[in-house]
Amino acid sequence: MGRLARVTEPMVRDRRGGELRPATWEEALERAAAGLRTVVGMHGPQAFGLFSCSKSTNEMNFAAQKFARVVIGSNNIDSCNRT
Repeated sequence: MGRLARVTEPMVRDRRGGELRPATWEEALERAAAGLRTVVGMHGPQAFGLFSCSKSTNEMNFAAQKFARVVIGSNNIDSCNRT
């Protein structure tokens, strides 16, 4: 993939060689979820933090904070809204 090429499909790192390869959305999301589960399992939910954007809708920011608090169990969420 060239330096300025746009990614148009999910990519995952191959476990054997470490190279990026195309993947299905299902595989990519499962890999991301497994990574989050590993971090939370090893270090606890306070090892997770989330930063949301003030340009997002209120609904998106609400969903982000609900994800952090309910799914992950962390209160480590912030945004640039207060600047």
